[in-house]
Amino acid sequence: MARTENVKQLASFIWSVADLLRGDYKQADYGKVILPFTTLRRLDCVLEPTKEAVMEFYEAKVKSMNLKNPEPLLNQKAGVTFHNISQFTFQKLREDPDNVAANLKNFINGFSAAGREIIEYFNFNDHIQRLDEANLLFLIVKKFAEIDLHPDAVSNMEMGYVFEELIRKFSELSNETAGEHFTPREVIRLMVNLLFQNDREILTQKGIVKTIYDPACGTGGMLAIAEEYIKEMNPDANPVVFGQELNPESYAICKSDMLIKGLAVNNIKFGNTFTNDGLDGETFNYMLSNPPFGVEWKKVQTQVKMEHDKKGFDGRFGAGLPRISDGSFLFLQHMIAKMKRNDGGSRIAIVFNGSPLFSGSAASGESEIRKWIIENDMLEAIAALPDQLFYNTGIYTYIWIVTNAKAPERKGKIQLINGIHYYKKMSRSLGNKRNVIGDGVEVMPDQIAEITQIYGEFDHNTTRKLEVDGTIKDVAVSKIFDNEDFGYWRVTVERPLRLNFRATEDRLARLETESAFVNLALSKKRGVDALKEIEVGRALQEEIKVALRGLGETLYKNRDKFEKALNKALKDLKIAAPLKKSILNALSERDESAEICKDKDGNPEPDSDLRDYENVPLKDDIDAYMQREVLPHVPDAWVDESKTRIGYEIPFTRHFYEYVPPRPLDVIEQEIKSLEDEIRGMLEMVL
Repeated sequence: MARTENVKQLASFIWSVADLLRGDYKQADYGKVILPFTTLRRLDCVLEPTKEAVMEFYEAKVKSMNLKNPEPLLNQKAGVTFHNISQFTFQKLREDPDNVAANLKNFINGFSAAGREIIEYFNFNDHIQRLDEANLLFLIVKKFAEIDLHPDAVSNMEMGYVFEELIRKFSELSNETAGEHFTPREVIRLMVNLLFQNDREILTQKGIVKTIYDPACGTGGMLAIAEEYIKEMNPDANPVVFGQELNPESYAICKSDMLIKGLAVNNIKFGNTFTNDGLDGETFNYMLSNPPFGVEWKKVQTQVKMEHDKKGFDGRFGAGLPRISDGSFLFLQHMIAKMKRNDGGSRIAIVFNGSPLFSGSAASGESEIRKWIIENDMLEAIAALPDQLFYNTGIYTYIWIVTNAKAPERKGKIQLINGIHYYKKMSRSLGNKRNVIGDGVEVMPDQIAEITQIYGEFDHNTTRKLEVDGTIKDVAVSKIFDNEDFGYWRVTVERPLRLNFRATEDRLARLETESAFVNLALSKKRGVDALKEIEVGRALQEEIKVALRGLGETLYKNRDKFEKALNKALKDLKIAAPLKKSILNALSERDESAEICKDKDGNPEPDSDLRDYENVPLKDDIDAYMQREVLPHVPDAWVDESKTRIGYEIPFTRHFYEYVPPRPLDVIEQEIKSLEDEIRGMLEMVL
């Protein structure tokens, strides 16, 4: 708990810099100042213990010997994979308030290439002059010089929490969308547990080297925890992390964290994963991500669609394209494309909202993607999480575990884990985050361990005694299904068209709304020719009506017989096929007692108004389903087999539905009476 308070206090202190910016900066722009200053101070604190030795070596050796590539030697003196040869530190910057802008630029330029690149992605130089002219630069430098951000005082994990807390605040101020949020560390820990659970024996081998990738890595939280987890299991392991990030500030923070840890910063790429894959051709052992969900991908639509159309399954998006409003499935397909086809295959853990479970009917992009993943036996498990876990959204979320190397007992199976009741209420909410699996920082190992255990046991119809709305209940937490359980035939059920025909005045009046009939009295010509054409058309309209009235008001329940009578009535008029169709349409009405309308081959014509659709489970037989579920109610129905499609959806909620009995009637009546009394009292006060 002490660590939690330390993070909150530190984040609050850094956030207090916003008080200095108020008035000179918009709230949404606070992060453009606070984040780079926090990063600079962190780098400064890391280098502080060896600063003097680096400067002495630089002056005595590098300058005098004119070394061509002194960077490795300077890094060695610094004790990390970067250095700074400027004479300034934050402490020295505040000693010269009159020249703070020039000195700060000198300090930034003194970093080795990797350090300078990080600051460049913040576009920080644009703000130095602006802050100096507003007489704010020295005050901010002085403020940051007061805090110690050395890893001995603030661990890398705690620093990650601090950055994410700051970014959360900035996201709220700038009204960023629900999909653009950072993943709570307890959720990441659970993801990592599920990702590595079946590979513990492999990961504990001496000197094992495994690659980890996040295509939307943000500030690097997922990569950091995955690496830490492997190191906990096996100190001799060598996890190598890779990532890509689109947001420049998040990218810079991620790279600074990697730099401080001594990791390969070149493994973190900047740019849009879909249009500029920075790790094209690479494959990875493990992948995990919390990509933006519920966010449209219209900006990259052209490039993504081109890859889908031209490359198909040789590219990343061969299975299909989701609707433009949610690009979640694009990330998963991208990750699947980076699976290893040997070396034990790959495992993926990815966070989605509920939409990828069921959105899109059969043959839609989403359904086709689900079909491809499930029919290729890659979906291993889905774990439902509690709501209100994330900072910028309160919706329910789901961890998908996807792999091309299922254990033998899991082949052809999918496990659904109901974890929505594994949470505790926070004493103080953070944005939309009101629940935690534990206390958020020092996570509840028993809750995470229990969900992990449920996953590892791989049992069907597992139950646990859990608290639900203040009551301890037996709750279903795990169910095992065959892959085919989530597939279905989407069948089109047709019923025959039955029409009667009669030339009544009411039906003749409908002709005035039929386009083919109305167009008779229209003309595209001009002047006198147009008027003549219109007159001819109107005359033909009247002749048609007269001819139709000659049919009398006889009711026909057989279309063929009526058509014969109609042809006879109109034999002296030139009637085109579209016009004849309009006449039939105007004079007809649906009639269940009429004879079935048939096509030229003698087959029943379908009535589009009576058309229905049925989802038939793949394990069921369509004919047997029709005999059992449809024909007893509509005996004349049939399936149009040419329109049958296969779809896949995962109705998670249905499988874990918890019946809640309705409240007693006397309780409801009492509540209504209380409301009526309250409304009556309010009205009396107004009157």
